[in-house]
Amino acid sequence: MKKLLSLVLTACMGTMLLAGCGGSASTATTAAPATTAAPAAAAPAAAPAETKAAEAAASEAAAQGSAAAEAATAAASENAGGTKTIGMVIKHAQSEFIQAFVIGATDTCNKYGYDLKVVDAQADSLKIMDAIDTFIAQGIDAFIMAGAEDLVTLVPGIERLNEENIPVFALDTCPEGGKVEMFITNDIKESTVKAATQMIEGIKSAHGGEVPEGVIIEITGALVDMYTTDCHEGLMSVLDQYPQLAVVQGEGNWNNEDSYARTSDLLTRYADDVVGIYVHTPDIMGSGAVSAVEAAGLNPADYYISGICIGKEGIGLLQEGKLYAVVEQPALDAAILAVEYIHDVFEGKPLPEIGDTVEQEGALWSPGRVIENTYAEEGRTMIIQSPLIPQECDPSDPQLWENRI
Repeated sequence: MKKLLSLVLTACMGTMLLAGCGGSASTATTAAPATTAAPAAAAPAAAPAETKAAEAAASEAAAQGSAAAEAATAAASENAGGTKTIGMVIKHAQSEFIQAFVIGATDTCNKYGYDLKVVDAQADSLKIMDAIDTFIAQGIDAFIMAGAEDLVTLVPGIERLNEENIPVFALDTCPEGGKVEMFITNDIKESTVKAATQMIEGIKSAHGGEVPEGVIIEITGALVDMYTTDCHEGLMSVLDQYPQLAVVQGEGNWNNEDSYARTSDLLTRYADDVVGIYVHTPDIMGSGAVSAVEAAGLNPADYYISGICIGKEGIGLLQEGKLYAVVEQPALDAAILAVEYIHDVFEGKPLPEIGDTVEQEGALWSPGRVIENTYAEEGRTMIIQSPLIPQECDPSDPQLWENRI
């Protein structure tokens, strides 16, 4: 059994990881698949003015907080005219990944003339619940949950939306209760396996085709997050095949400051034994890890730094050769698909069924697999594809959302 070395007590780690979702969407079984077309062609790349407008919406959402409740009565009056309104809760509007959600949703709402209301609840469950109550008072017609960390506490809010017959869609993470019409995501474990496998190939290339005895640094997200749990399990499914590798862990907590500190500490402690660094999400923790390596007088390329989620900063690090292999999470396309499917609901069209395969020619996210939602009590999950950069797709490819915002 692999020896797992950690900066936190093993028992504590186990307890905190169990706070995430108990199942992975990738394990669900489906009926024989049918192939369907995507709801519509993906929205074109955002024009500069539209991008600025969407970024402004994200920034404005960050300042809203509970103040949005004060506008509920006026907004309900606005909706009386018949314009469809979509409420969207995000976390941490300053994150490019979240901005991609907002841009995708904004562009597609503009395409159909829908009103989009965005609130940055900053991953605070009480703020999420307040936002949901406000949205219900405003008379929204659909809801998108685009990021949370405690996915249990917010369930009563999802259930209130269900009681009001307001369709719920989810991006990034999924509520662990209630009915979610569709959770649109890439397979986190599968993507992690892809990135970790490529990291191992890099390590082999530097050691005569063999995996040497040594240490892998794992920089995690927040340990309470289901996303972190899936990333860790995907990574260990690869590293468990190499008992000569020990894994040491530091909680990067979804930011570069913690990532830098943990990577620096672990490099100091394990020094020449370190043969690789795996960062759960390099888009928001990669530059911290890279900076720690460079501050130690070392070359990031020697550690085959890999992970999932790129961001604009990650694109630059990939082009410079400081990140080795990163799976892109198709955030922009996920948000576009969510609004397209909400449009289908408004038009009375059926959503894809569990077991279906959805295809769109030329789209990086295609094909999408529709499976049972193993997080919520009821609903479906659409697993969309994620390319490995740069091995499967050049970092300059215009289809990558990092090159479109």
